[in-house]
Amino acid sequence: MGVEIEVNSGENSTNWIPIMKKLYMNVLGEMVKKFPKLTCRTIWRVGKEDPRRVIHSIKVGLSLTLVSLLYLIEPLFKGFGSNAIWAVMTVVVVLEFTAGATLCKGLNRGLGTLLAGSLAFLIEYVATKTGLIFRAIFIGAALFFIGATATYMRFVPYIKRNYDYGVVIFLLTFNLITVSSYRVDNVLKIAHERLYTIAIGCGVCLLMSLLIFPNWSGEDLHNFTAAKFEGLAKSIEACVNEYFSDEEQQKARENSSDLEDPIYNGYKTVLDSKSFDETLALYASWEPRHSRHCYRFPWQQYVKLGNVLRHFGYTIVALHGCLQTEIQTPRSVRAMFKDPCLRLAGEVTKALKELGDSIRYRRHCSPEILSDHLHEALQDLNNAIKSQPKLFIGSKNNTNKLTLATVVSKGQPGAQNSRRGSLSSVKTDTSALLEWKSKLMGRENSKENYERKSLRPTLSKINITSLEFSEALPFAAFASLLVEIVARLDLVIEEVEELGRIAHFKEYNQDDDHIVNFDEKHTMPLQNELPNHAGD
Repeated sequence: MGVEIEVNSGENSTNWIPIMKKLYMNVLGEMVKKFPKLTCRTIWRVGKEDPRRVIHSIKVGLSLTLVSLLYLIEPLFKGFGSNAIWAVMTVVVVLEFTAGATLCKGLNRGLGTLLAGSLAFLIEYVATKTGLIFRAIFIGAALFFIGATATYMRFVPYIKRNYDYGVVIFLLTFNLITVSSYRVDNVLKIAHERLYTIAIGCGVCLLMSLLIFPNWSGEDLHNFTAAKFEGLAKSIEACVNEYFSDEEQQKARENSSDLEDPIYNGYKTVLDSKSFDETLALYASWEPRHSRHCYRFPWQQYVKLGNVLRHFGYTIVALHGCLQTEIQTPRSVRAMFKDPCLRLAGEVTKALKELGDSIRYRRHCSPEILSDHLHEALQDLNNAIKSQPKLFIGSKNNTNKLTLATVVSKGQPGAQNSRRGSLSSVKTDTSALLEWKSKLMGRENSKENYERKSLRPTLSKINITSLEFSEALPFAAFASLLVEIVARLDLVIEEVEELGRIAHFKEYNQDDDHIVNFDEKHTMPLQNELPNHAGD
């Protein structure tokens, strides 16, 4: 700011107050100016990512307007009274993004309300035949027994997975009606009105979800599964290309403004999709058979395929870790195996894209998905490794063999953040220990006062080994993971073929490859579009 603040004298000790106040007002003014622009940009981005969100918002607003007529129109209000507000509450709670989620919550709410009302009427009928004191005891005992039984039923896996929300609504409605009946005379009439209004609200939600621009959970799960293959293929391709890139390409990538890692972005959705797949499969099982297929679609098979893809993704994570290890094979050595590795990665990528297309277009895989090119690339990599035995099998004359010392961890005093390099850059024998001790002694005097006021860090032992390693050892790990990816690809293909068999996919036709130009923009449903039962 170019302003000097004097705090030595008592007269100038408060000069900083107006300066800070002025600075605060300037920052606040900038935030106020940028807030409308930032808000509009965020709103536009959210709608652009998935235009179905705009449609769903309009559907919710229209549904709330329709059910509010029960409260706003005088003849309807006289028929339902203040209980008409339950229709509005039902729309807010039940109407979800997809038709399957709305059906699940709507039918659970309706079924729970109906069963609770019927049972409460039965309890009320029996209780009215007894005296006032016995009536209170009977109602209390009924509340205990029904509440404990219904709560215990929620722990049954099948009920918890499919009808947990309905059991909660059953408990709520039963307790409201039963307890209110002890003090209110016309509780049966109130219960009837509430049941009607809840039924109206559920009906409006179902009509909006099923008939007006419906969003199907099954279609979201289908498209989401197909898009996983594309993400995994991009991760493998980007990972291998980065591993064999030269120094100029790596520096250009590090200096680029794009902070997102394309490798991580490709597989992170697959690794985090377990609960998402299971939820979509559950809601899809509630949906009617809206497509031209008359048979029941195997949504649980999609969940099983998702599990296989996650295990496949773990190998890609390990492959990505080879790029971030502290010890790296020199680029000159890596270049000797660049072509077979790139060919192998290209064939795996091609196979993954073919698998994704087969699911997306609901057809069986191409017979050439595991073509001879993949086996040839695998054989070429094997031959390339065998052609350089000295890189992997050491001898006394091999200059690449080194004595590896396990140096001090980064958190210890005097330790330096080591740059990733080859094994030759690692200090060997006792040189690392001596260097570390000299640096520690040199800084001991300057840090003496500071160390008295702080905790002295624990010094871990330095394990020095006399093992001899090859420069190509890190690349051997990278190559073995590539081979592991090829091995796990067979398991993925088997699951895709099993899904195609159960779901009755059409036979492969080479002319179908150019029919559809798939747009992935609207096929990746986000987790905030799934219903949340926590606040219901």
